[in-house]
Amino acid sequence: MFFLYLYSKETARGGQTVSKEKVVVEIFGQYYTMVGDTSSSHMRMVAGYVDDKMRQISAVNPRLDTNKLAVLAALNMADEYFKLRLEYEELIKLLEKTAAPEETEEDVAGEEPEEEAVEADKE
Repeated sequence: MFFLYLYSKETARGGQTVSKEKVVVEIFGQYYTMVGDTSSSHMRMVAGYVDDKMRQISAVNPRLDTNKLAVLAALNMADEYFKLRLEYEELIKLLEKTAAPEETEEDVAGEEPEEEAVEADKE
């Protein structure tokens, strides 16, 4: 049986002991035992996603062997990841740009009541 270990950055780099989840999943007709520090439902979801991708590619290219299907599925998922990461970075930049003018307006708005309070004290 093939063991797939999923580690978070903290576990992989820090060497900390973390409780592990273990789940058996089926991907394209093969069974794999996944052991990781994520929930078993998350590991099943990830495995299901990989299985779905492999089946989608196999439906279009039924003559491909399992290794080629796995590589094509990995390439498709990597493509999706990089597109989403780019979109995420663009959204973060947009949020940073829109947040900067709001901070300036708040600073100005925050100063006005102080001036009014000073004028009220003078009277």
